[in-house]
Amino acid sequence: MLVVYNNAVNLSCKYTYNLFSKEFRASLTREQIVLWKSFRSKTGFHCDGKLGNETVTFYLWNLFVNQTDIYFCKIEVMYPPPYIDNEKSNGTIIHVKENHHCPAHRTPESSKPFWALMKSKRNRVLQSDYLNMTPRRLGPTRRHYHPYAPSRDFAAYRS
Repeated sequence: MLVVYNNAVNLSCKYTYNLFSKEFRASLTREQIVLWKSFRSKTGFHCDGKLGNETVTFYLWNLFVNQTDIYFCKIEVMYPPPYIDNEKSNGTIIHVKENHHCPAHRTPESSKPFWALMKSKRNRVLQSDYLNMTPRRLGPTRRHYHPYAPSRDFAAYRS
C-alpha cells in the first residue's frame, strides 16, 4: 500500500527476465482500464516511467483523492518469441490523501499605528457646534418660520 500526501508517488514493478535486449511493453492498469502505455496518461494525472535493472518505476503526479484504487503492473515481452507476461500481479493500493491547506501564520503587526493614533487624539483641538434645540410652534403662522432661529412669543411684547 502506498499513501500519497503531496499528489505524487513512485510505483515500482519488478520482473525476473532481462528486458534490455528485448522488445517489451510495461502497462499500469486500474480497474481493468489501461492507464499508461508509452508513458502517456489519459486520466487527469501525469505519468512517467524509468527502466531499471530489475524494475520498471512509474512516477505518478497530480493525483486526486478520487483516484485512490488498486493499481496493477503488467510487463509483457513482445520479441523475441515466446510471448511472456506477468499476469499474476496482486496489485498495489495507492491511497491519495487530501491536501489540507492551512492559512499562513500572520506576523504580529507593529504597534506604531496605534501610538500614532493616540498621539493624534491627544493633540487635536476639541470643537463643538451649538445647535438650537428650541421646539417649533405648533399650528400655521403668517410669518415664515426659520428653523434655526429661536421661537418668540409675540404676545409678550404687546402693551
